[in-house]
Amino acid sequence: MVKAIVGANWGDEGKGKITDLLAESSDVVIRFQGGANAGHTIINDYGRFALHILPSGTFYPHVTNVIGNGVALDVKKLVAELKSITDQGVPQPNLIVSERCQLLLPYHVLQDSYEEERLAGKAFGSTKSGIAPFYSDKYAKIGVQVCDLFDEPRLRERLEHALGIKNVLFEHLYHKPPLELDALMEELLALREDLRPFVGDAVGFVHDALAQNKTILLEGQLGSMKDPDLGIVPMTTSSHTLAGYGCVGAAIPPTAIQDVICVTKAYSSCVGSQTEPFVSEVTGEAGDELRRRGGDRGEFGATTGRPRRVGWFDCVATKYGCRIQGATQVAVTCLDVLGYLDEIPVCVGYEIDGQVTDVFPTTPALLRAKPVFETLPGWKCDIRGETDYRKLPQAVKDYVDFIESRVGAPVTIVSTGPKRHEIAMRG
Repeated sequence: MVKAIVGANWGDEGKGKITDLLAESSDVVIRFQGGANAGHTIINDYGRFALHILPSGTFYPHVTNVIGNGVALDVKKLVAELKSITDQGVPQPNLIVSERCQLLLPYHVLQDSYEEERLAGKAFGSTKSGIAPFYSDKYAKIGVQVCDLFDEPRLRERLEHALGIKNVLFEHLYHKPPLELDALMEELLALREDLRPFVGDAVGFVHDALAQNKTILLEGQLGSMKDPDLGIVPMTTSSHTLAGYGCVGAAIPPTAIQDVICVTKAYSSCVGSQTEPFVSEVTGEAGDELRRRGGDRGEFGATTGRPRRVGWFDCVATKYGCRIQGATQVAVTCLDVLGYLDEIPVCVGYEIDGQVTDVFPTTPALLRAKPVFETLPGWKCDIRGETDYRKLPQAVKDYVDFIESRVGAPVTIVSTGPKRHEIAMRG
């Protein structure tokens, strides 16, 4: 059975925790897109971790973790992350890195930084991790696969071709120094030896696992609003954030995905450019308070540390996000955060040019949208750690019922705190 765990919104919804939770009863966890530009925060018996490239099944010895062919693989960051978790007492995870995965290279990071510098006030709010240049090269067919590391003449040829293009950009567009082929080869061949023990035929492994009826989790990065086709263009990431892309990025047949768990916070948060439309945003003292209380250590990016923009729950965006993900069920996280509020605003519609709609629009109309709120009563108590849904205050249940009625899929999982088992299952 294949389950996809994906984000309904802008990312940062708590997918890592849900994946970590469900990995306990799974055999395989696969990262299928994105790179080290976003992190999944996990709190378990070993401690608190922010994983950036490793799948969230890393902490279970019975799970095989796969970095699929759709991932932007920064080998240096992967090696550092493996060391960081083993240094904290975590056993070396069972890991397969797809030989078909493409490498995020040093020139991708440089180009990302140079481009943000060039755009200045019109920048996209990139994490400067090299993601956009990486995917540009992948689809321009000048990328380098993991398997190329083990064929040195081919590797040199691929890099020479890529540098012929990159160095023109670096010198004449960005006015930066060119890169040397020999130095890059030397760096990659050293990293190759760190990567070698993990490289394998992920496609064959995954299809064998399917034939053996293993339970497989597909772990998505970011969320629906960041998809380059169906998200808030152009304030998106550069890989597809939808469950459907798991079929490509993890080499899973489309017929195999049976369950799509769409994760959303009990409020909204967004990392990225301040120019991105974020209709339900709350600012000022109220926004500062929500940001301070949010997440497990406040609303700050797990990778960048940047303060997230925060807002009230957005029914319009979340319904759209669940729809394009194909949600079969919804997990609501961070519900415990809202316990300080007397009343909780919920965005139920957008007013655009004098008309109210609950249909999520394209970017030009979204930029003109104003929120329409309904206010629900708060519960004014601490529900952190409650695992019995029946024991939650009625106002909490009413809030969850309201969300469910608006997003178009059943809410089955409610998170009442950041730790692994601070979960209330909703029957």
